[in-house]
Amino acid sequence: ADLRAEYDTLPGNLRQKVAGLRAQHYALYSRINLGDTAWTEEQKNAIPPVEWPIVRTHPGSKRKLLFVGVHATHIVGMHLGEGRLLLAELLEHATQREFVYRHAWRVGDLVMWDNRCVIHRGRRYDYAQRRELRRVSTEDTPVPPSS
Repeated sequence: ADLRAEYDTLPGNLRQKVAGLRAQHYALYSRINLGDTAWTEEQKNAIPPVEWPIVRTHPGSKRKLLFVGVHATHIVGMHLGEGRLLLAELLEHATQREFVYRHAWRVGDLVMWDNRCVIHRGRRYDYAQRRELRRVSTEDTPVPPSS
């Protein structure tokens, strides 16, 4: 789902509400909520929660985006229930059909996405079918000013 398109179509009152807010993100949050509780305290502590602004600016396009996803646990400084309802509303808005790309896989396909401005989630698939995933991450580097 394209989080830039989500921000662009966010109603003005909601856009004002999220400006300046921060959310805590925890990589294991969604997994634990789905019942994957086989994590030791050492493993949990190796991936500590982090805070990020909900509204971010994409470094390449300079477009604003909403940084939301299933790893967001709560909104900092907001009542837990109210914050989680707001996060759910933003996630529901982000995953509207017009913002989502779904790929119909064929042998030899390669799909790439920019993790700085999308949320992605795997869908159910036939475990009997062979799958291969390779992840490559790059580090943003500042773009020098034009002369």
